[in-house]
Amino acid sequence: MAQTLSLEDLKAQVTAGDVDTVLVCLVDMQGRLMGKRFHAGHFVAGAWRETHCCNYLLATDLEMATPDGYAATSWESGYGDYVMKPDLDTLRPVPWLEATVMVLCDVLDHHTHEEVPHSPRAILKRQVARLSAMGFDAMIATELEFFLFEKSFDEIRKEGFRDLAPISGYNEDYHILQTTKEEHVMRPIRNHLWNAGLPVENTKGEAEAGQEELNIKYAPAMDTAAYHTIAKHAVKEIAWQHGHAATFLPKWHHDRVGSSSHVHMSLWRDGAPAFKDANDKLGMSVLMKHYMAGLLKYAPDYTFFMAPYINSYKRFMKGTFAPTRIIWSVDNRTAGFRLCGEGTNAVRVECRIPGSDMNPYLAIAGMLAAGLAGIEEKLTLQPPTKGDVYQGESGMIPGNLRDAREALLGSDMLRSAMGDDVVDHYARTAEVEIEEFERIVTDWEVARGFERA
Repeated sequence: MAQTLSLEDLKAQVTAGDVDTVLVCLVDMQGRLMGKRFHAGHFVAGAWRETHCCNYLLATDLEMATPDGYAATSWESGYGDYVMKPDLDTLRPVPWLEATVMVLCDVLDHHTHEEVPHSPRAILKRQVARLSAMGFDAMIATELEFFLFEKSFDEIRKEGFRDLAPISGYNEDYHILQTTKEEHVMRPIRNHLWNAGLPVENTKGEAEAGQEELNIKYAPAMDTAAYHTIAKHAVKEIAWQHGHAATFLPKWHHDRVGSSSHVHMSLWRDGAPAFKDANDKLGMSVLMKHYMAGLLKYAPDYTFFMAPYINSYKRFMKGTFAPTRIIWSVDNRTAGFRLCGEGTNAVRVECRIPGSDMNPYLAIAGMLAAGLAGIEEKLTLQPPTKGDVYQGESGMIPGNLRDAREALLGSDMLRSAMGDDVVDHYARTAEVEIEEFERIVTDWEVARGFERA
């Protein structure tokens, strides 16, 4: 596996003619890579120190529109600049693009050179710093699901996103024969990401036609968020290179299974698992129980960060392996939170609520903030639930984006952990999504009522 590059490594590669392009990227609110392509010669000559971008990049919707209502930037303030400061610890090769490397940036205020507080990287950094001050490191892993389609992005868009055909014709969960047919896409994904320094473990077929899962080894929180973001970007580009489309939309069809991104979490201290207690029946330390109790108590508060769009909530359906209730269970895939690895050093909690559309920086930050609150408040963890969790009606996950936004706005915990400005900024993001959806007449409405209404 290739490692990240040093600036000196890059200079040598540029001199040798092996690299000519540097992708200088920030992570936007949607978890996408935005930025510039630098000629590598100019980058190593001095642009590695900083560059600039328009500050609207952290106040747009998926369509890159510029809605009003943000305190941080607006038409009235003239849409000024942010500083993009490359974090040279994230410099890495991009093997699926010729002679190209990538670096992620911190986003700074143009005037003060302080980090922009609603930047996704800054939000996660703040929670990691809080953990560090308590002597803990968060080890995180994400499971990333997506669909591959027969046609390309351009073909599908030109056809109005109709008659979508997945790359396979049947459920391919753990299916070796069907996934062999997809190796022309999936093998380059695994190998290119490995050579970019991402500790890829495996890919597998998931529980629907054309559905894939990518697993990357657990790592410190900031690294995992970067791995997730880069992998998601790479999957789209590599699929495109092979004439296919890949989507991370959680629910692309009402009759199809949705795509999730389960998050596994544990805390460590001085290289030892702080969640483990060999004397506990399930191997759970008191610290872990407090942490999990915080995750559960405050789950509505940070649901928006796990499910940020209208479509996100179409995934939460009974009998689909997507959770509907905020409860925990032992090795039970119907619960919102699952205890994994009980009795071992790998004891951890898996949050099954996030969809494949989550921004990992925001979702992980929200979980860490909730877990920290559980530790600080010494919350008591209720006993695990057994059986089919779908049968209950209590403790439901917010059922739509409007409810998740209200929970975010009213969260004293997140306001304390992240700041009022951050909470209000992302609440406005949810509001923009709702406003845009409510403006649109859907195909469902037309077909249902055109003749019969």
